[in-house]
Amino acid sequence: MKEIFYIEDTPENKISYYLLLVFLVTLPFDRLYSELSLIGLLLHTLLHPATDRKLSFRWAGWLVAGLFFLMLISSVYAPRFGDAGHQLEKQLALLLFPLIAWYSRLDWNKVRGPLLKAFAFSCTFTVIYLYGCAFAGIHRLGLGWTALFTPDFLNHSFTLPIDLHATYFAMDLGISLIVVVGLGLRSDRVAAKWAYGLMSLLLLAAILQLASRAVCLAMLVVINVLVPWLLLRGRARRIVFLVLVLLSSLSVALVRTNKDLHTRYMVALKQDMQGVTGRIEDPEPRMVRWGCAWDLIRESPWIGYGAGAEVGRLKGEYLTHHLVLSYTHELNAHNQYLSYWLNTGVTGVLLYLGVLVAGAMIAYRRRDILLSTFILLILFVSFSENILDTNKGIFFFSFFFILFLYPVPVAESSFAIRRRFRYVL
Repeated sequence: MKEIFYIEDTPENKISYYLLLVFLVTLPFDRLYSELSLIGLLLHTLLHPATDRKLSFRWAGWLVAGLFFLMLISSVYAPRFGDAGHQLEKQLALLLFPLIAWYSRLDWNKVRGPLLKAFAFSCTFTVIYLYGCAFAGIHRLGLGWTALFTPDFLNHSFTLPIDLHATYFAMDLGISLIVVVGLGLRSDRVAAKWAYGLMSLLLLAAILQLASRAVCLAMLVVINVLVPWLLLRGRARRIVFLVLVLLSSLSVALVRTNKDLHTRYMVALKQDMQGVTGRIEDPEPRMVRWGCAWDLIRESPWIGYGAGAEVGRLKGEYLTHHLVLSYTHELNAHNQYLSYWLNTGVTGVLLYLGVLVAGAMIAYRRRDILLSTFILLILFVSFSENILDTNKGIFFFSFFFILFLYPVPVAESSFAIRRRFRYVL
């Protein structure tokens, strides 16, 4: 724990580190704390800028800022300037984090390990708190422990005490899980390995509890493919692979045998993909809204409709197709790819895909488990959520993309990455 709270560096860099630490630790909670720490970090960085920027950042990070600038350009032809301004205000972090990384004197490689460790601990303690709230509610209502897998304690109901969208918290837990697994592999102490193993199981249980289908699918790939491939070798790889497949199979079996979990994961997914309206469980599934978005895209595929125009345009389509709930709640497309296409045209969706492809290529070249996990989470979640339309999603995307793309020491090779977790932690 000492490495989290104390670093050997200049006073200016220590302040930058502690502001980053506060930002990460408070990320699962109210956005006010993260915003205040981000503002403080920006002001501190501008007051103490780096004189040599060659070592501060690389070209790939500016692709994130490119998303903001493209949205800025599209605001010129937006139907309502107020909606465009609100959209740009929300996505400002896409520009701020590249600027902070460019001008900061702090070596983000040096502090990446302590920051991620603190983030994993923060998420773990949050999970313990949420389970405590859930069991307290079960006890108060006089229910059995199996009530934990009912709709009253799944998905958004589970994260209600911290008022956080279940999918975004599940993404936080996905990153935390890989960090904890790496810490367990690196540790030489048996007690520490057991502690990190229990933390990993707790985080896995919480991801299942949050019932975010996109995150669960991404983590199935990460756990069963990327972890054995990138972190282990030889006999250890085969043994761990079999254990992970067994755990995944048990999780799937639990989902299939529990009525509420089966409804949430299997039935709801099938309904979302079929796009049939009028069902009691899901009267207006995502596929229907995707169809409305696609109808609009075909009318203006090249430049879209301008920043912030998505919901206004979709409401007209919802009215035409008699989607009362989507119209009343002013729902967006719930698909980041379609959202960029609607707002900025084909250029926007290609740039967004280009950012993710660039990150995937760097992750493959480095054999970087954390960057790979991050890219998979964004790829999967972008199919079901407008991740860059909410504060938590934008912070998650912009910060971790910049952190994981930060230049690494040339001495670190793919072979070293396979044998040690030193590269990412």
